[in-house]
Amino acid sequence: MAARWWRRALRGLCGAALFLSQLSVLSGRAGSLMTTKLSQPQSTLAKSLTSTSTNAPYYKAFESTEIPPYVTNCPSNGLCSRLPPDCMTCNTNYSCIYGKMATFDCKVKPHVHCVDENNHEQEDFTINMTCQFCWQLATSDYVCTNSTNCMTVSCPRQRYNATCTVRDHIHCLGNRVFPKMLYCNWTGGYKWSTALALSITLGGFGADRFYLGQWREGLGKLFSFGGLGIWTLIDVLLIGVGYVGPADGSLYI
Repeated sequence: MAARWWRRALRGLCGAALFLSQLSVLSGRAGSLMTTKLSQPQSTLAKSLTSTSTNAPYYKAFESTEIPPYVTNCPSNGLCSRLPPDCMTCNTNYSCIYGKMATFDCKVKPHVHCVDENNHEQEDFTINMTCQFCWQLATSDYVCTNSTNCMTVSCPRQRYNATCTVRDHIHCLGNRVFPKMLYCNWTGGYKWSTALALSITLGGFGADRFYLGQWREGLGKLFSFGGLGIWTLIDVLLIGVGYVGPADGSLYI
């Protein structure tokens, strides 16, 4: 009886051991499947991060190689002190004494190359200029728009609103584009010498008035024989001093 009991106990232990081994195998397979499924999104994420990180330097490199539009106005390998103001950045000192020479520290903008007097490339340099605002410059240092609507021979002489721009080689303080009131100074192509010559030779027939575009006055002189000579003499004096000018209100050449 004892031998049979031991055999049954041994069989029970073997069955329990077999059950536990199968359970451990099944749990190991389930764990491997879970690990595989979880690793797939991580690998996909890693690939996306890798692709993004490799593309980012290329995009930055593309931006850095783009040439700004101001570079076209900047001479290459020229003197830094001769560069146009749009090609440099300067530390402007507004406390300088007006009318006196002042020194300003400047630096070239990106993609601009210049040299010093010894032909050495440099980025930081100094420039000397007169301490004054751009609108205080001489008229030869800036270019202004012209108007053909105002009369140059009116009294008082008319003015017009002009927009002026400082020339590239001139340095000054403040805005380089500024408004200014200027006298009417446009011309329609009429020559003072031609008008005076016509007034002296053919003034009795109104040729000077016809040349200046004053048709009614010209017809009046023509049919009155120059006002019996009096009108002719008066026009010679008026055209000679420049009081009588073109009908469109422009200046003589």
